[in-house]
Amino acid sequence: MELIIIYIIIVLMSVVIHEVAHGYAADVQGDPTAKYEGRLTLNPLKHLDPIGSVLVPIVTSIAGFPFGWAKPVPYNPYNLRNQRWGELFVALAGPLSNILIALFFVVFIRLEIGNIVFMSLAQQIIIVNLGLALFNMIPIPPLDGSKVLFAFLPFKWMHIRRQLEQYSMILILILILVPTFGNILGSAILYLTQVLTGLNL
Repeated sequence: MELIIIYIIIVLMSVVIHEVAHGYAADVQGDPTAKYEGRLTLNPLKHLDPIGSVLVPIVTSIAGFPFGWAKPVPYNPYNLRNQRWGELFVALAGPLSNILIALFFVVFIRLEIGNIVFMSLAQQIIIVNLGLALFNMIPIPPLDGSKVLFAFLPFKWMHIRRQLEQYSMILILILILVPTFGNILGSAILYLTQVLTGLNL
């Protein structure tokens, strides 16, 4: 039970940082929407999603693969100073924040700073954040990878965006339910964790 609670806390704080990073990226580019709505804070209560921040982390933690999400930080793309690439920068800020968290704790493992308990905790933080980064880069709305994809698509192909957005939840649900996808994602996360930390998982 204690382990599940730790997993939930790791997931919750990681997704909160992810969303706050989106908000700050938008704010820096001229859109204060997240700031005005009080979402540029690490207070998890401001970001909780009943399903993604509570139910999903509990279920996935029991399954041994902690995962979840927070309420998306709102932003208005029309307020961004760079209309061509602004949305791309906002989208990348979330996964990048998770990668930076993972790399921060990689340093502790590589330098062997801390006791066995801390090392185990650091390993789980790395796995969760790499998982969040990889999953969010899948090019299906509303995941960040879709905004990266749309940023490079010619305007004449924007109908693809509308079609993906229309069926996005169905596509994501199919991905989650397909065992092969989970196996591939899990293998990729473990491989990257091993490469970065030098641990034999």
